[in-house]
Amino acid sequence: MLSLNNIEVIYNDVILVLKGMSMAVPQGKIVALLGSNGAGKSTTLKAISGLLKPEDGEVTDGSIVFEDTEIQDLDAADIVRRGIFQVMEGRRVFEHLSTEENLIAGGYTRKDRQAAKRDMQQVYEYFPRLADRRHQTAGYLSGGEQQMLAIGRALMARPQLIMLDEPSLGLAPLLVREIFGIIQRINEEQGTTILLVEQNARLALDVADYAYIMENGRIVLDGTPQTLKDNADVREFYLGLNEVGARKSYRDVKHYKRRKRWLS
Repeated sequence: MLSLNNIEVIYNDVILVLKGMSMAVPQGKIVALLGSNGAGKSTTLKAISGLLKPEDGEVTDGSIVFEDTEIQDLDAADIVRRGIFQVMEGRRVFEHLSTEENLIAGGYTRKDRQAAKRDMQQVYEYFPRLADRRHQTAGYLSGGEQQMLAIGRALMARPQLIMLDEPSLGLAPLLVREIFGIIQRINEEQGTTILLVEQNARLALDVADYAYIMENGRIVLDGTPQTLKDNADVREFYLGLNEVGARKSYRDVKHYKRRKRWLS
């Protein structure tokens, strides 16, 4: 469905952030993009969704192909209409609108209002808490409820591809597992393709069909979740496990050197 082919992204005509980034997202699958802060994950999503321009960013090389059409030069509104919706890091709900008004805004590009109403009921089925708070001002929702609302708002656009940027950020572990369970349901029941950017590697690998690991603007490793879980580097640097499978303590570790082959 989506492929990134050796793309480069530069900010302010100076800062090279993505350095020949390539990856593929098959239709109907959950693909995870993992990496530490500053690796370029959010920039990758913004390159796909057309949100680089407001931040003085630009795709300067390579191509982004969605359903056989290059989209790297389209604006964000056109990309949404083609079926791609990004749920940004930090939720970004419309705080002064009600829960229901946020959902209505998510379906703004749709012409069939009856179908949109049916989809709103589907959102309330996935997230019963939102139904209970449909008339509440979104800014007063809890962090978890705002994350549910951000995902629900994305569903209202009937996207073919949802890109989730750090959905676990700032949430309690039990709530994170609940939200990830719903993400799996959306993928299985609606067939929605999902590109998941996440720092919680363990949880992301539990739900993904395929995963990429990104460092310093490049893909350094990719494979099935089980392949990556079995990789010694991934286990140490991303899952916090040592050679015998025990959780590693970082209290006495100041830094580490990544394998040279990762940077080749």
